[in-house]
Amino acid sequence: MMYKGYEAVVTFDDEADLFHGEVINTRDVITFQGKSVRALRTELRKSVDDYLEFCKCRGEEPEKPFSGKLVLRIAPDLHRAVALKARLEGRSLNTFIAERLAAECRQA
Repeated sequence: MMYKGYEAVVTFDDEADLFHGEVINTRDVITFQGKSVRALRTELRKSVDDYLEFCKCRGEEPEKPFSGKLVLRIAPDLHRAVALKARLEGRSLNTFIAERLAAECRQA
């Protein structure tokens, strides 16, 4: 499920006879629940809108779903090898890694 760029996953709680949802593309916690798909969609919208309003009232910027910036920690030897490979191919390190990741996702 998606609303305003916030993507959620839903699980079913058999004991409670209830669906639980959680937004997964932000570090902030945004949850919702419902007994039907229609209720889930409504509650997702309410939860995201409440989150955005809460941030506004506090004067804070809401966390945006995936900014496109990624901090990656790798071993120095791998960093060196990847940088050299990118340079040999005439690409920036960023472009080289982005292309490789995109290719990997297309294969999945």
